[in-house]
Amino acid sequence: MKTASKNVQLIRTCSIWRALEIIGDTPTLLIAQSYWLGARRFDDFCQQTGLLKTVISDRLKRLIDNDCLVKIAYSERPKRYEYKATRQFLDFFPTALAMLWWERKWGVRTGKIDIRLTHATCGRTTEPRPVCKACGEDIDPRDVSWKPGPGVGLMPATYSRRRRQTSSSARETALPDQIVRIIGDRWATLILRSIFTGINQFQEIVEDTAISTNILADRLADLCDREIIAGIEDPNDMRRTNYKLTDKGRSVYPILLTLLEWGDKWRPAPEGPPLLLTHNPCGKRLRAIMACSACDERVEPHETTYELLPAKSVRGAAAKIRA
Repeated sequence: MKTASKNVQLIRTCSIWRALEIIGDTPTLLIAQSYWLGARRFDDFCQQTGLLKTVISDRLKRLIDNDCLVKIAYSERPKRYEYKATRQFLDFFPTALAMLWWERKWGVRTGKIDIRLTHATCGRTTEPRPVCKACGEDIDPRDVSWKPGPGVGLMPATYSRRRRQTSSSARETALPDQIVRIIGDRWATLILRSIFTGINQFQEIVEDTAISTNILADRLADLCDREIIAGIEDPNDMRRTNYKLTDKGRSVYPILLTLLEWGDKWRPAPEGPPLLLTHNPCGKRLRAIMACSACDERVEPHETTYELLPAKSVRGAAAKIRA
């Protein structure tokens, strides 16, 4: 692994990483999810997310500093504020829909609210799904090829300090949060990025991500416990383990695509995108959109209404390994 100096390690340039620097921890993702469900005021975020007030205050400030939210006074006496999304924040809407799609497919729904979306364009209940913008077919990572783009290169592995929320320390929330707690751990997300690009052995992942070996071992074990990946003995060397995605893990791919596209748009490399993707079934450059399950049109935030329903005692299907 090359280093810029004695103490600075470099990792592959990554638009996903740039997006996660803005929104990539569990509290911020819960606040974002709460915003899509109508929260605009501080007390609304507290009630929906179950987060500590100090945590909410800190994350709202970060979102303002990163031009994702603006704070607007709605009362002068007493002084009270609400939060409004900028265009940057609205462009995270496909990520929110992709996470909801994952939750409906795999998440534990006991004790969680259910969300019914209505697409104003067709007036019907919708469960948006990730499709290729060019051909409208569902996205499967096994149908995608990639090559380096003009912005490929190396960047410092600057891991800003954020406390990881463990299952023992995390506060309860009624929001669907299984995928939030995976994507909200940026080390886990970088590991998945590596595996999706064919890097699936321990030392290779270390070199690709610059994650310390003890943290990598911990995250790999956690992802295996969550049935996102599975460790398979290398048939050519029994001392090595290959980490393979389960069906459940492959369903994370559309979420990473939305983060990639957000990073390419709002935190671009000067030379261009670091990664170019092709959807093999149609041969076109892959752009992911979240399409209405009723009319197949793209679902936009201003065209969507929601209803919160009582939680269902349902669990998603078990993950399966495929070669």
